[in-house]
Amino acid sequence: MMRLRRFHSIIFFTPALLLTAGLILGGCKKEEKGDAATPQPQVVTTGDMAEFSVDRPEQYPLVAAEPYTAHAELKVNGTVNPDISKEIPVISLANGRVVDIKARLDDYVKKGQLLLKVQSSDSAAAFDTYRKAVNDERMSNLQYQRSQDLYTHGATSKAMLEQAETAEKDAESDLKAAEETLETLGVDKEHPSAIVPVYAPISGVIIQQNVTQAAAAGVTFSGSATAFTIADLSTVWVICDVFENDIPKIARGQEAKIKLSAYPDKVFIGHVSDIGPVLDPAIRTAKVRIEVPNPGIFKVGMFVTATLASRQEQKFTQVPAPAVLHLHDRDWVFVPAPGSKFRRVEVKTGEIVNGKQAILSGIQSGQQVVSNVLQLETTLENQ
Repeated sequence: MMRLRRFHSIIFFTPALLLTAGLILGGCKKEEKGDAATPQPQVVTTGDMAEFSVDRPEQYPLVAAEPYTAHAELKVNGTVNPDISKEIPVISLANGRVVDIKARLDDYVKKGQLLLKVQSSDSAAAFDTYRKAVNDERMSNLQYQRSQDLYTHGATSKAMLEQAETAEKDAESDLKAAEETLETLGVDKEHPSAIVPVYAPISGVIIQQNVTQAAAAGVTFSGSATAFTIADLSTVWVICDVFENDIPKIARGQEAKIKLSAYPDKVFIGHVSDIGPVLDPAIRTAKVRIEVPNPGIFKVGMFVTATLASRQEQKFTQVPAPAVLHLHDRDWVFVPAPGSKFRRVEVKTGEIVNGKQAILSGIQSGQQVVSNVLQLETTLENQ
């Protein structure tokens, strides 16, 4: 930063200071006349602070900007969203009142983990149905066995045997249905209870909570059976708005470089998985979905910048990387001007590849620039 501040101090010299500096330099030169020291190049600023002159411009080699063809970059903004296909609701099938909550919003839970307990009369009704189904099946089975024995000894008809067999099969079906109801509600048939536990169906983060302590649960009382919503955030969606004119530049499966506003120095790689078929009529943009593996730092709602390489090639220019001066988040090159002068020109840069800095705008192909701005900067500092 000290070197950059010196550069600006030279540009803002007043004429009086320049005159004084010139007299001092002149006196010094007279004293050094007898020495064999090599004269140093001198810099004289002009009224335009972006232009200055040097007495020996040949000491600063020039290089011509070269043309090259590459895919243009398309930068769009977006937000982080959960993958809908990995977003699962936690449903309380039992109607009743919440008596204990074991998890909260934003908690990470594992599959099968207990989330809440519901006190419900549904469990008692389901267990009562199960007990009756057990008794009915036992009685049907006894009648069927008796009918078989009687039929074997010719004491009953085959029609009566078939009727008993049908009754037994119906009783078995009722019993199986009653057992499945208990299993769905989470009631242990060996140890029935009015308290119904609700477990996590998948591992993930609770992104939505619809119940509180002592609140109603289930469809009948609460109006919604969804107690929690769990999202597996191992992969997230970045949803971006892409203008209508830029849609032909992208395609499904295309690679995208993702930067988070919270972590600007890190780059994550994702791929375009969907291009929305419907445009926003107000701003003429389509929703583009990019799937990105989450290393654990993506949070739902984060702002991101996605950079995609356009499928259409464009012509640009490139110069050696040392020819570009990076100053206060802006980029500059120095071009020769008439009268042994150099002029500072702002440019918009792209990536550096094989020591070459891409110039997106600011100079044209074939235009000459100072090949190494550090040499020029060193001369400016020494004045």
